[in-house]
Amino acid sequence: MTAPLPSTPIDSTPTDDRTLVRAVLALGVGGFSIGTGEFVIMGLLPEVARDIGVSIPQAGHVISAYALGVVVGAPVLAVLCAHWGRRALLMALMVVYALGNFASALAPGYGSLTAMRLFTGLPHGTYFGVAALVAAALAPPGRRARAVGWVMLGLTTATLVGVPIAAALGEAFGWRAAFVFVGLIAVAAVVMVRLWVPAMPASHGASPLRELGALARKQVWFTLGIGAIGFGGMFAVFSYIKPTLLEVAGMPPALMPFVLSLFGLGMVAGNLVGSRMADKALMPAIGKVLLWSILVMALFVPAAHHPASAALATFLLGTVVAIGPALQIRLMDVAGDAQTLAAALNHSAFNAANALGAWLGGVAISAGMGWTSTGWVGVVLGLGGVAIFAWSMGTEKATAARASATA
Repeated sequence: MTAPLPSTPIDSTPTDDRTLVRAVLALGVGGFSIGTGEFVIMGLLPEVARDIGVSIPQAGHVISAYALGVVVGAPVLAVLCAHWGRRALLMALMVVYALGNFASALAPGYGSLTAMRLFTGLPHGTYFGVAALVAAALAPPGRRARAVGWVMLGLTTATLVGVPIAAALGEAFGWRAAFVFVGLIAVAAVVMVRLWVPAMPASHGASPLRELGALARKQVWFTLGIGAIGFGGMFAVFSYIKPTLLEVAGMPPALMPFVLSLFGLGMVAGNLVGSRMADKALMPAIGKVLLWSILVMALFVPAAHHPASAALATFLLGTVVAIGPALQIRLMDVAGDAQTLAAALNHSAFNAANALGAWLGGVAISAGMGWTSTGWVGVVLGLGGVAIFAWSMGTEKATAARASATA
């Protein structure tokens, strides 16, 4: 028998608006640091490659190393640190992130830089998972998803503000300066979390073994599958957005920064709208965003052939991130007493989506299907997400029906 899903996290402790706003701001600064550190290197690869004496594709492996760190670190740290107080854990994770970025700035060569980026990625998923749990616990009823969305706003704003600033520093003072900048933001986040986030103990009876219990819950796996597959379309398209805009839309290179900033604006808008939708009706919000994703991917294919429509399509592509807060809340609801691991795994799923989408998009392009074929890859992945969503809903209804029959 499946227990009714809780409307708030198990250890929810709603508080006043001033405390919530300050806590979310502190948590968002940590997310801003992580988002900036994750994405800035993509624009500095030529400088990195030249400095450490490798090819640009080889330098790209440091990006993969970071993603691997996220995928591995999220479940491992969530399980090992399950009994930690949440404020202390958040501070420790940001200290690790700061040290990882400072060490990346000092890395003398390819091997050491790759190792440091792997190390730096370890706290990423656990930080966002625990931050989401804290924000949702502090939020009043009916505003959990918005509180989580505000924390995620730090990550989405980083693509719009943090990455350009860090990239400018990297171009002016060398790529290592960008990582120093990210590390300093992480240090600021540690201080803000200490001052503004209320002390919260771990859930009563928390332990590594109990956290691993999340992996025995079907709905946890369904939700992770929706994120890993249904969200992959955005990465399939965005991974190749620059050559698509240049080669297909015929967009002047000088317009690239402006158009890419539209993607960041789309992410901010999607995050805000998606979190409000999730607060009103969680599961319908997930279904609607999946359908919206399919529509956006399909529209991208014809829109990519004209500069103006391609710019609009790039903005719309960013809005697909609207599914993030909803999936985070869904994982909290179905994880039972294994909250920390389930929340952290959301970001492992998103990084899996990144890897899957970029790989499949590359396969389609290499097969001679053209740059815009990534849109159709996104449609297929979106349909896969819808199929998993429907399977999840059907399983949940069947379980509820069996429970009613035996009651």
